[in-house]
Amino acid sequence: MPSILLTGPAVEPWSVEEAKSFLRAENDDDDAIIASLIAAARSHVEAMTRCALIAETWRLVLDQWPNDGRIKLGRGPLRALTAARVYDSAGIAAPIDVGTFVLDKTAGVIVSSAWVLPGRASAGIELDVEIGFGTSATDVPDVLRHAVRTLVAHWYENRSLIAIGQSVAMMPASVGAMIASYRVHSL
Repeated sequence: MPSILLTGPAVEPWSVEEAKSFLRAENDDDDAIIASLIAAARSHVEAMTRCALIAETWRLVLDQWPNDGRIKLGRGPLRALTAARVYDSAGIAAPIDVGTFVLDKTAGVIVSSAWVLPGRASAGIELDVEIGFGTSATDVPDVLRHAVRTLVAHWYENRSLIAIGQSVAMMPASVGAMIASYRVHSL
């Protein structure tokens, strides 16, 4: 099921000042670089875990309702269903009461038995969901915050040009271990 990011995170897991302290960067010359490394590291950890670290709003687009009545999100953690709509054959959206849905936040599943059938065969259903651990950096599990910080440090220290044919590790093994540990302990 396709999904569209509507609202990205309002904050990052680490501020530039916190990252600079960890990196022992004393001047402000690299602030923009550090900020972009924080965002890139957050995005990388999110891709590996399939979890939004900070609250985001996504639009899920479906052609039809699933046969078993259960919509399993591809990422999480599920926080809320904020809007639902179905399109008729003329392309006009009709809202669906989000109160008719049951959210299994632990499993990341949206369930309903009162499906309103779409009038068009393609992209006839839209669900707006909020996912993420919370709205502040401290809501993110410590192991994932540390994975972001470790990636920032690795990329900050290894940002020189690479010669053709030279092997480059995109992620230190310790970060992979942190993420694997999170996956095992969160199941």
